[in-house]
Amino acid sequence: MAHLLIVDDDAGIRTLLGESLRARGYAVHLAADTTAMDSILAREPIDLIILDVMMPGESGLSACRRLALQDGPPVILLSARGEEADRILGMELGAGRYLPKPCSPHEIAVHVQAALRDRGHGHGRTGDARRFAGWRIDLASYELLDPAGVLTDLTEGEFKVLRAFVEHPRRVLSRDLLLDQSRGPDSESFDRAIDIQVSRLRRKLRAPGDEMIRTVRNEGYMFVPEVVRI
Repeated sequence: MAHLLIVDDDAGIRTLLGESLRARGYAVHLAADTTAMDSILAREPIDLIILDVMMPGESGLSACRRLALQDGPPVILLSARGEEADRILGMELGAGRYLPKPCSPHEIAVHVQAALRDRGHGHGRTGDARRFAGWRIDLASYELLDPAGVLTDLTEGEFKVLRAFVEHPRRVLSRDLLLDQSRGPDSESFDRAIDIQVSRLRRKLRAPGDEMIRTVRNEGYMFVPEVVRI
C-alpha cells in the first residue's frame, strides 16, 4: 500500500482528496502546512506528496525545492496559478507534475497512479508507455501528459488514433487503417471522421499545420516525431 501525504492549508480540500484517495486503497496522511509535513515525513514512509503552492509560511515551491535537494519523495504540485511559466518553474524546482486548480479528485488520482508507477509502485506493464517531442503517452492507462506533466483530455477515438501513430511512427497510415483503429463510441463511420480526429489531435498537441502529424496527399497521414518506448 502506497503512503500519500496531502499538504494544503484548506481543510476542505485536504478532506476531499484524502477521502477520495483512501477509497482507492492508499494510506493517506494530511498536513496543513510544511511544518506538519516535515513532522509526518520524520515518522512515516511517504511515497508521494501532493503539495499546494500557495500556503502561509513556507510556500509549496520552497518546500518542493527543499525536498528535491534532500532526495525526498516525488511531488505533485497543486496551484491556482496554471500559466505555462508557473508550471515550468514548478518542474524546474523538482515537481514531477504540476496541476492547476481547480482539478477533480479523479484527475489527481490518475496523476498519483502514474507518478507511483514511475517510482516503481503500482501495476503498469513494462513497455506500455512512449515518449515523443517531450510528451508521454501511457497505452495501458489511456493517459497523455504534456511536456509540463499536465494531463491532456482525449476522447476514446482521438486516443486510439494517437496510439496508432505512436505505434507506427514515420510511416504513412491510410485513412482506412486509422478508421479501423479508432472505432469507438465517439467514432463516426465515414472517412472524413479521421480528418476531424487528426485536426483535433493537432490542436491538443499544439501542433499547427504538419509539425507533428504530416498530411501525405492521397495517401493518409504520417506521425513525424521520434517515438521512444519507456
